[in-house]
Amino acid sequence: MNRRAFVTGLGAVLAAPLAAEAQPAGKFYRIGVISNIPPTTPEVSRNWEAFRQGLSDHGWIEGQNVAIEYRWAEGRVERFPSLAAELVSHKPDLIVALPNAGVVAAKQATSTIPIVMVYVFDPVRNGLVASLARPGGNVTGLTFNVGPEIVGKHLELLREVVPSISRVAVTGNPELWPGAVATAQLLRVKLYPWELRGADELDGTFAATIKERPDALLVLPYPQTYTHARRIVQLAAKHQLPAVYPFKEAVDAGGLMAYGANAPDMFRRAGVYIDKILRGAKPADLPVEQPIKYALVINMKTAKALGLTIPPSLLLRADQVIE
Repeated sequence: MNRRAFVTGLGAVLAAPLAAEAQPAGKFYRIGVISNIPPTTPEVSRNWEAFRQGLSDHGWIEGQNVAIEYRWAEGRVERFPSLAAELVSHKPDLIVALPNAGVVAAKQATSTIPIVMVYVFDPVRNGLVASLARPGGNVTGLTFNVGPEIVGKHLELLREVVPSISRVAVTGNPELWPGAVATAQLLRVKLYPWELRGADELDGTFAATIKERPDALLVLPYPQTYTHARRIVQLAAKHQLPAVYPFKEAVDAGGLMAYGANAPDMFRRAGVYIDKILRGAKPADLPVEQPIKYALVINMKTAKALGLTIPPSLLLRADQVIE
């Protein structure tokens, strides 16, 4: 199935009204949420505000006809199985789960409670769904699936801004690193991996990478890079590294450039799935949604601080320029 046909089919499925348009009479629903990081930063808070807005868009108001119970792993992946088991024991009507480890734990904890995943990577390859068009089982939702082509786009953007770059630090999804290496070879750029671990290790692991004297930073899409976006931006600024990110929030926080999907919009779109499922749809019948629009955002204030001149041709292609 080609991308155009898939997107068209997906739109038809999600737009089509179910038989019962009104709220199910007299029913109060319970939604469980399992995620990595609590909303303690503006970036993460913005996502959960969008999530609640997505529910509200379809008439689901917390405290009125739905209750939401949250569980946070707080950066400790090993906590996901016990948190998922605890949520399942409370018998919610539906579970919202992210990132990949959270969805895996939820799926292992229940095969009957519907699970809506948000902002996960490659759910087919990771065994979360049978296919994007036909998920099967009790899991569906939204993925930020990307391939090597977005890595190439990021490196090309860096090359446009800094034509002389030859050494680039890269961090984010390890599954995209092979594609990054292949693209970098074509552009004659050498990559130096920066492995993201816990928040308390960010500075130490970056210090090891900076010893390789990179002249730019490539941030790949990954839940950890989103969670730690503000600190990554600060480290890039401290070491005067031009950087490109896969999400706009990093540029809002002072990053140089971003090219990628809109994370809050994906959280808001989760409301579509929740609404359909609470009205009786089965997760197995709801295709997994991928981002279909990517935006280029440039922070001119950061460019000036780095002593960079953004080519006019690049500014013309930008969806947003922050002055």
